[in-house]
Amino acid sequence: MSFDDKSLFRDAMEDVTPLKNCANTHWLKPTPTKMPRSRPAEEAAENFLIRGFLEVIPLATPLEYKAEGIQQGVLDKLRQGKYSLDASLNLLRQPVESCRQALFAFMLQARKENFRNLLIIHGKGRSDEAHANIVRSYLDRWLRQFDDVQTFCVAQPQHGGSGALYVGMRKTEQARLDNRERHAKRSR
Repeated sequence: MSFDDKSLFRDAMEDVTPLKNCANTHWLKPTPTKMPRSRPAEEAAENFLIRGFLEVIPLATPLEYKAEGIQQGVLDKLRQGKYSLDASLNLLRQPVESCRQALFAFMLQARKENFRNLLIIHGKGRSDEAHANIVRSYLDRWLRQFDDVQTFCVAQPQHGGSGALYVGMRKTEQARLDNRERHAKRSR
């Protein structure tokens, strides 16, 4: 790189501020829209997310869910963006079926990786019938179908606001065992 290239680069980067607290964020690779079909009948049966008729949720109604037995404080903390995000999924401008497949694969991968806090970006629509709101309405239905989903709610503005959802997952049994071991070592 020549002196001119370096000065051009410095000038271009002058007003850039580094992202804070990204060291603990793990981003999953986006799932390809066309998945290999080695066992079509089995793969179709594995994805239990419901298709078909959908009652569209009005844009003015914020999405929010708290599974039975989950404390209100957990949802409040999630809503305020106080949990660090482990992974995100971008569903912007994708057909509904692609969103369904991508969400299913993403949730399975998140569970496998023991991720607890997810961000799903669905986009913002201008009307109740907008594609982004259709996907948003499906997400409300689909996320409730996963036993591992404890909570979900609208994201903070810096993560997409009403065009995205925070999703809180249950701890896996492995994560619980790891916690017990970690705390047992402290008390010795």
